Amino acid sequence: MLASSGASADEQLNGANTAWILTSTALVLFMTIPGLSLFYGGLVRGKNVLSVLMQCFAITCVMSLLWVAVGYSLAFDDQGNGFIGGFGKIFLVGIGEETLAGDIPEIAFALFQMTFAIITPALIVGGFAERMRFSAVIIFSSLWLIVVYAPVCHWVWGGGWLGQLGLMDFAGGTVVHVTAGTAAIVAALVLGNRRGFPEHAMMPHNMGLTIAGAGMLWVGWFGFNGGSALAANGDAAMAMLVTHTSAAAGAFTWMVCEWIRFGKPSALGAVTGMVAGLGTITPASGFVGPAGAMVIGISAGVVCFVATNYLKRTLRIDDSLDVFPVHGVGGILGTLLTAVFASNALGIFSGQEEIQIGSQLGIQALGVAVTLVYTAVVSYGLLKLTEVLVGNRVSDEEEVEGLDISQHNERGYDF
Repeated sequence: MLASSGASADEQLNGANTAWILTSTALVLFMTIPGLSLFYGGLVRGKNVLSVLMQCFAITCVMSLLWVAVGYSLAFDDQGNGFIGGFGKIFLVGIGEETLAGDIPEIAFALFQMTFAIITPALIVGGFAERMRFSAVIIFSSLWLIVVYAPVCHWVWGGGWLGQLGLMDFAGGTVVHVTAGTAAIVAALVLGNRRGFPEHAMMPHNMGLTIAGAGMLWVGWFGFNGGSALAANGDAAMAMLVTHTSAAAGAFTWMVCEWIRFGKPSALGAVTGMVAGLGTITPASGFVGPAGAMVIGISAGVVCFVATNYLKRTLRIDDSLDVFPVHGVGGILGTLLTAVFASNALGIFSGQEEIQIGSQLGIQALGVAVTLVYTAVVSYGLLKLTEVLVGNRVSDEEEVEGLDISQHNERGYDF
């Protein structure tokens, strides 16, 4: 996903492409509110459902303001360098109704990118759910957008060094999923486990909400990946097809894994496998074909299932809503597999690109490693800073009472 900011004089507005990007923007926003909000809200205990909904809603508000003020400029202004954009587009200065990015309005491109900047920090909520102060969530998310998301976005999509090196990330394997997953597990480690974990089961309080949210995520992901083509064309259509294929394969594979391992498939497993399939296909979605997407989805179902169980049962790390083993591991896996299935020399498993698999795999691995390490180090520093400023974790009494009451003086349910 890359659109040049300065359109040449002979470029003209394409109405069909503009309409598709505006539609995709609405779909991606729909992924966060209500999609991710309901998905996460159903997964926590009843005394914390409102807190998760509130965190997703507030992040949407604050990240939107920050993106307009400075985030878009840091990510996409070409007056910067290979590491970070410049300040030439703060508050979207110089971008008017007639300003084009390619053949779409740059304001539409900026708005579309805003929805990515919203959902990425919202995904991190799952790593510290049920135990982080609301004030700390807002401060951490705000700083994280500026010093983690914006630079990595610039590296890959804004003309930065990873994009120049040739990293293939169509819709956010590194920019969204590796960054969010890494930040989530760092937050889980810094804050520590929830009281009672892992000795006591902490089951989702409302799977109905979760499945409804999962359905919204599935639909919204068509805008997430299909919209990243930045045009209403065959690339967008193929991105949508492989996205759906991978999601279906991931969900069914996770169900089969549960069936074999535990004797019964679960609704929780089905929707988690779906999200794993979606996250894993994201970096590859504009480059691979249907057969390759099916392999990617099956791989996501198996690998993310194993990673989730290993993290919780063996390492006993309380990444509350499995952000790292699903999004982080899925983003890593998908980014690496892009180098394989994007190749047009694999028969029925071929993708769309003429690439050398070995050399491209090296570039993909470098992109993953640098993004993971940078995100982990900076996220750790930000969490230490918020600890000094406001304190990260609620008290034991507030955690037992639930964050709905202790942080918002409201209840998600009042029977």
